[in-house]
Amino acid sequence: MKFISRLTITALAILVVAYILPGIVVSEGLTFEGFLTALIAALMLGVVNALLRPILMILALPINMLTLGLFTFVINAFLLMVVSYVVPGFMVLNFVSALIGSFLISAISTIASYAIT
Repeated sequence: MKFISRLTITALAILVVAYILPGIVVSEGLTFEGFLTALIAALMLGVVNALLRPILMILALPINMLTLGLFTFVINAFLLMVVSYVVPGFMVLNFVSALIGSFLISAISTIASYAIT
């Protein structure tokens, strides 16, 4: 049950960020099809975070230590762009949008998760 609620929260966060930020696009917008696209993007983001993020974090450990952990935002933006290549209907137009979008998605989903649980 917790997995489904976190997935739904992340999908809603993706929709909110796509509505606010012009560089991130969910093709169907604020419709049921758009929510399904955001749900698939949230699921793929979870899979990519589970599989690729640990490897990238280990490889980027020296840079991450030099930047005091701020390079993690760059890794999150890269993973969001990877998801945009995999999920049809979900587009991230440039890296700056991915950077801002990944920060907003994580902030919104964290706040919403704490508010619900």
